[in-house]
Amino acid sequence: MATVSGRRERDNGVKATEVVGVVGLGTMGGAMVRHLLAAGYRVVGHDVDAVVAERCAEAGATVVKSAAEVAKSADVVILSLPSVAALDAVVRGPGGLTEATRSRCRIVVETSTLPLESKRAAHSELVGHGVELVDCPISGTGAQMSAGDAVFYASGEAGALEEAARVLSACGRAVFRLGAFGNGTKLKLIANLLVASHTASAAEALVLARAGGIEPSEALQALVAGAGTSRMLELRGPMMVAEKYEPASMKLLLFMKDLAIIRAFAEETGCKLEVFEAAARLYQAALDAGWSETDPACVHAVVPHLPSP
Repeated sequence: MATVSGRRERDNGVKATEVVGVVGLGTMGGAMVRHLLAAGYRVVGHDVDAVVAERCAEAGATVVKSAAEVAKSADVVILSLPSVAALDAVVRGPGGLTEATRSRCRIVVETSTLPLESKRAAHSELVGHGVELVDCPISGTGAQMSAGDAVFYASGEAGALEEAARVLSACGRAVFRLGAFGNGTKLKLIANLLVASHTASAAEALVLARAGGIEPSEALQALVAGAGTSRMLELRGPMMVAEKYEPASMKLLLFMKDLAIIRAFAEETGCKLEVFEAAARLYQAALDAGWSETDPACVHAVVPHLPSP
C-alpha cells in the first residue's frame, strides 16, 4: 500500500545547515527551488541555461557550474531534466554526479518523466558510487508545481524514500511512497494517460458547447461545478475558452515525448489503450498544425477542423 506524506511535514526538522541540491532549474526545478527556500532549506543549483540559473540565484539559491559541484555541497540532490540525454550527461558526463569527489550527497531524487530503463541504468551507475537513486516523477502541471499543488510518486529503497519524502513535502501537496524502484514512473505514466484523455475530452466538450450555442465561459463554469469536471478541465479549460494556449505549462512537443513513453509501456504490458490512442491522434494533429511550442490545451484549436471519419 502507498504511504503518503503531506505538506505539513515541511515544518518538521529543517536544519539551518541542511542543503538541498537541484539540477535542472526550469519550470519544475525552479519552482521547487523557491518552495525549498521558503521552507528554510539552503539550496544549491545548476542548469546549463544561464537565464534560468540566474533567476534561481536571484531567488536566493547558490548557483554552481556543474552537477558534480552540487553533489559536493548538498545532502539530497533533486534532478528535473528534459530528456534521457540530459540524465546521462548529469550522471555520467563531464562534471556529472559520478565525477564528484568527496561528495556530500548520498541520495539523488529523479523527478523527470523518462523511460524506466534509462532510470534503471542511472540507478545502477549511482549505486556503484555509493549514491541511492529514488525514482520520483511529478504529477502536475507547471502551474500546479508553482502553487505547491503537484504530487510526487516516489519509489526505491525504503530509507531513501523516507528522506526524499521529507524534503519533497516542502514542494508539493503530497508524496506517495510506492515501494520498489520503478513503481513511481509506472504510476506517472498511468497518470499522464488520464491527463491526455481528460484534456482532449475537455477540448471536445467546449467545442461542442460553442457549436451548440452555449457561451463557452458559461459552459466551463457549469461543467466544473458538475459531475463531469476534471483537473484538466479546471486548469486548461480557461485557456480553451480564451483560445490562448500560452504560456505553456508544458509544451506540446515535450508532451508528445510523454505520449510515446506511455505507448511503449502499454505495449510492454500487452494492454490496448483505445481511448488514449484516440486522444493521441488529436495531439498529433495539433503538432502537425504547428502548435508544438504551446500548451497541450491547443488540441482545442484543431478539434473543429478534424476530418469526418
